[in-house]
Amino acid sequence: MSGKIDSELFTAHAHALDGSCPQCGETLVIRNSKRGPFLGCSGYPACDYIKPMGQNDGHIVKYLQTPCPDCGEELVLRQGRYGMFIGCSGYPECHHIESPEKKAPSTDVACPECGRGHLLERKSRYGKVFYACDQYPACRFAVNAKPVVGRCQLCGFSLLIEKKLASGIKLQCADRRCHAYQEPQQN
Repeated sequence: MSGKIDSELFTAHAHALDGSCPQCGETLVIRNSKRGPFLGCSGYPACDYIKPMGQNDGHIVKYLQTPCPDCGEELVLRQGRYGMFIGCSGYPECHHIESPEKKAPSTDVACPECGRGHLLERKSRYGKVFYACDQYPACRFAVNAKPVVGRCQLCGFSLLIEKKLASGIKLQCADRRCHAYQEPQQN
């Protein structure tokens, strides 16, 4: 085995596929973008044909044999860009979607912004836990730390959050304008 790398292996011609562009007839090649690999016409920029290669296009993974509550068609489990979801097989006529996960656990802490909702534990698309109002999108209140019932000693905001520090767990005001750490309550 030689120590040299054959540069011919990494040229666009080495990545050429057997298929041809349906728009102009040129060869299709694998290209990369921030969203992953895709097939593109070798005649670019004269021809702008592209075809995604990823499997995150909303393809059907499993039929669930459950009727859609909106239209009665069968619900299906799909793989989308941000993970698995349940959707209607009658898409695009019916836009019913739901999460395959169980109902988000409630914290029984009232939302300090709208007063009608309660804060639910949610996960971002990156897997980080946060707490948001169950009245979304009408109320967009959210915090990134565990909410605690209490009132800020400095500004009077009606919610505190748990902050984990090197010195231990401390309570902090959940208001973005204040964020004051709270002194322990005296009995």
